[in-house]
Amino acid sequence: MIFIELTPQVFTLILYDYEPFSHNKKFTWLDCTHLQGVECYCDKEGAHALKRVIANYPADGIHFIDSGNYHYLTKFWTDKIQQPFSLIVFDHHPDMQPPLFEEMISCGSWVEDTIESNPYLRKVIIIGASENLIKHVSPKYRQTVEFYSEQSLQHEASWKQFSNETIDTPVYISVDKDVLNPQSAVTNWDQGSLTLNELEHLLSIILKHEKIIGIDICGECSSTLNIFEAEKGTQLDNTANQELLNLFLNCQTSNL
Repeated sequence: MIFIELTPQVFTLILYDYEPFSHNKKFTWLDCTHLQGVECYCDKEGAHALKRVIANYPADGIHFIDSGNYHYLTKFWTDKIQQPFSLIVFDHHPDMQPPLFEEMISCGSWVEDTIESNPYLRKVIIIGASENLIKHVSPKYRQTVEFYSEQSLQHEASWKQFSNETIDTPVYISVDKDVLNPQSAVTNWDQGSLTLNELEHLLSIILKHEKIIGIDICGECSSTLNIFEAEKGTQLDNTANQELLNLFLNCQTSNL
């Protein structure tokens, strides 16, 4: 099952409307544009509202969740998993900052929140994050979280290590397109250096060897761009989304 989650934007522009990949009658659209208290930081009321929207849908789908401002939705999807699992995150940022507000989850803290609160989570692998940002992750998570930094992926040894990675639980995959270089996607955060082909290669390794519970993809461009920048951004993001969707669907079909 495929979901398109429309989260609130600064303006009324719905970016997925401008991405042809999403114009598929088989997709389920979950409209959240009326919700308050969910932009980057999600307060208790916003969290309850979002959980009500997704209450009747399983984690084992392909979820497109708008910009990186709403990456914390991955936590809400993985909260539905009722078996031991591992979380694989492709992101230029570790998303493990200590929260500024104790009662709020944020796009920058959700991985840490998930580790602390989900009893079924066994392992987290973060791929493509900046080494400078990884240095600021609390040492207490080093036994739970494994990093393949953006810089390490420039060396063949890391690719070989990743290819031989052993995961003894089913996995949930979360992709933030800010792990890609600006030639492959346009996001509303600073971006990494992976090409789309490199990202697909890494994903193919996981899809080939692991049992996948569910997948989500975020990293749409900002709705505050002018019309010309937005057109370019949505074209690149549409291509990336379509290629990633094809990759996941082809793998799903081959495993039937």
